[in-house]
Amino acid sequence: MGVQENGNGIAGGKNKYKRMDSDALEEDIVLSNNLQDQEGVFVEKRDTRIYLLACAIFASLNSVLLGYDVGVMSGAILFIKEDLKISEVQEEVLVGILSIISLLGSLAGGKMSDAIGRKWTIAFATFVFQSGAAIMALAPSFTILMTGRLLAGVGIGFGIMIAPVYIAEISPSAVRGSLTSFPEIFINIGILLGYISNYAFSGLPVHINWRVMLGIGILPSILMGVALFVIPESPRWLVGQNRIEEARAVLSKTNDSEKEAEERLAEIQLAADLANSEKHEAKAVWQELLKPSPAVRKMLITGCGIQCFQQITGIDATVYYSPTIFKDAGIKSETHLLAATVAVGFTKTIFILIAIFLIDKVGRKPLLYISTIGMTVSLLSLSLTLSFMSDEKFGIELAILSVCANVAFFSVGIGPICWVLSSEIFPQRLRAQASALGAVGSRVSSGAVSMSFLSVSAAITVGGTFFVFSLISALSVAFVHTCVPETKGKSLEQIEMMFQNEGELQRDEVELGDVEVQRLVQKE
Repeated sequence: MGVQENGNGIAGGKNKYKRMDSDALEEDIVLSNNLQDQEGVFVEKRDTRIYLLACAIFASLNSVLLGYDVGVMSGAILFIKEDLKISEVQEEVLVGILSIISLLGSLAGGKMSDAIGRKWTIAFATFVFQSGAAIMALAPSFTILMTGRLLAGVGIGFGIMIAPVYIAEISPSAVRGSLTSFPEIFINIGILLGYISNYAFSGLPVHINWRVMLGIGILPSILMGVALFVIPESPRWLVGQNRIEEARAVLSKTNDSEKEAEERLAEIQLAADLANSEKHEAKAVWQELLKPSPAVRKMLITGCGIQCFQQITGIDATVYYSPTIFKDAGIKSETHLLAATVAVGFTKTIFILIAIFLIDKVGRKPLLYISTIGMTVSLLSLSLTLSFMSDEKFGIELAILSVCANVAFFSVGIGPICWVLSSEIFPQRLRAQASALGAVGSRVSSGAVSMSFLSVSAAITVGGTFFVFSLISALSVAFVHTCVPETKGKSLEQIEMMFQNEGELQRDEVELGDVEVQRLVQKE
């Protein structure tokens, strides 16, 4: 009996082990399939990120043109003046006209991008700039040079307005902040490339070197032309044109899963339905911007306000006139002036790159606090240094440190974030033209600061001018606290809902769920 039990036990044991082996095999198969699925998802996510990154880079190439023009013209103008025998007034007009004329491109860009699409507006901007750059490079006289400059300015105006809008509309909320900051980063890269071009071609004959410097600016726009065969149209614009299947195809390429793509498509369609509702059909876009509802008014204050504060805190004066600042601090040697200026440019570029990694992790509003408070302290330090410690060794070192700190705080916060916010807070029906309005504010503020800095400094001293900038920067801290919500991790449709509800705007850390969205939609 014991033997029988043993036999049963052994037999049972055999059956048991067989079953265990079978179960283990099944588990191994399931685990293997899961690992393969996970690996497939990982590869798919990686491919999606690479595709999004490529789209953001290609769309930002027009921003390189703006930066390159600013950087290269600072050196090329010396040779243009010598070659074409232009006067100082003509020199000032040639240099300063870009910011003014780019307003035309930015204003027209919103309406054009709504009519022909974001992608083809980028293409148009590229073509216009290429035409202007070619004319400038071949110009035999000041008149023709100005004609090319005007065309290039219009092209840049289109480009800097549409790039953040396109990137914001194509990007998932998790990476939208980082990708939408690319245009600001590429402006800085363009400035550095302009300086490099000046150095590289300055040894050529005077009647050739400045033409080569300006002509090199065509290269990024040629790459942009090639990129048009790669990048897709904005899915939100496609939905607005009732091209749903095309929008679905784009979303499937820019999201990690088909489920996520369908969810985003549903959100976009919902927002588009609201935009096309009877409430909005009766109002033209510009009429709605000029006579805004309370929600749109809050959006305009936030979007246009942050654009203006970005410039009126004096960043252009700090960057473009840094040799004047350092000379006022007591640096006499031109070599030392150049070295200090290079340090400023290097610092600005490094911290704009750092902003990419922080903007979607830390959030917009915390970085804006760090940026505006840091700029206020840096500008006040620079003002006091220039006023009371000029020509002293410690004063010179503190002035260099203050300027570098100012551009660092600018680049890690308000520099890129102002473009991110202005491209993501407006609803679909207003986004392009409202962003264009914000770009106009930025260009006007930039022109006002850069064209008045020397005369204001002559009247109240350089130190006094930076004291005024520090006061304006302090106001920007209050503006961020009062008017800017946190948009990290929210879809563009959820952000629109935040402005529709005053309570949500004040409690901007609270995420809007599906229930809240449905409730607000029913209320509409």
